[in-house]
Amino acid sequence: MARHTDLRPVITLRSTAGTGFAYTTRKNRRTQPDRLVLKKFDPIAGQHVDFRETR
Repeated sequence: MARHTDLRPVITLRSTAGTGFAYTTRKNRRTQPDRLVLKKFDPIAGQHVDFRETR
């Protein structure tokens, strides 16, 4: 079966600490139409910071 990449695209979550560290994940565009912001661990900064979706 083919994946529907238009409904669940791969997004990049970039650190707001300015370290350049990033996570990649998928999101559902129907339930999350806005840009995603998650608090995750940045190993370069050594603390939990906000990660924002970049396109």
